[in-house]
Amino acid sequence: MPDTGHSSLDIGHSDAPGASAAVLLVLAGPAGSGKTTLCERMVAEVPGFTRVITSTTRDPRPGEVNGVHYHFFSPAEFDARVAAGAFLEWAWVHKKNRYGTLASAVLEPLSAGKSLVMNVDVQGVENFRRAAAQNPALARHFVDIFIDVPIAELRQRLGGRGESEAEIAHRMQTAEVELREKHRFSHVIVSRDREHDFAALLAIYREAQTRIASLAR
Repeated sequence: MPDTGHSSLDIGHSDAPGASAAVLLVLAGPAGSGKTTLCERMVAEVPGFTRVITSTTRDPRPGEVNGVHYHFFSPAEFDARVAAGAFLEWAWVHKKNRYGTLASAVLEPLSAGKSLVMNVDVQGVENFRRAAAQNPALARHFVDIFIDVPIAELRQRLGGRGESEAEIAHRMQTAEVELREKHRFSHVIVSRDREHDFAALLAIYREAQTRIASLAR
């Protein structure tokens, strides 16, 4: 497991309005579970939400803007930030590129009262848990959620995305590993359809917001 980063920012003592009830929703689940769509809807439809801008060593795709879609780093730049402890979590994805979450990309918005939503793989969530264990303020705002899709349904969804059989097989192998980790999550949404899943996520968010606000009193 990669080492987690650290930050001196203290979320719990911000004077920003609403900072005490800010929520960090971290979603995980297999490819095809709808994580990205759920994150996009939270940002588009829930006031005060923004997405976490993560970092990667992969090249930008057409239309992607550095600092907007991702923080794009060269492998050497990424290594330097890992060595400096700048990441809350990072990991290799599909053995091709590294992805990670800078501590500043999470702690600064939370301290300003902005709720955050993001999706990472199960390894990334475990690293968030490690970071939260060392940072009580982060732990207070952190909510981990697994999007569970039955294997047969998942394969059907992946097939509908037009991916090759080889790519589907690779993703299914990864999914089987990820599904074995769902018991470690505080919340599990059994995916049915987009509206059901979004309603379930909203319910988790509202419950977390109430809990976090009560802790700040």
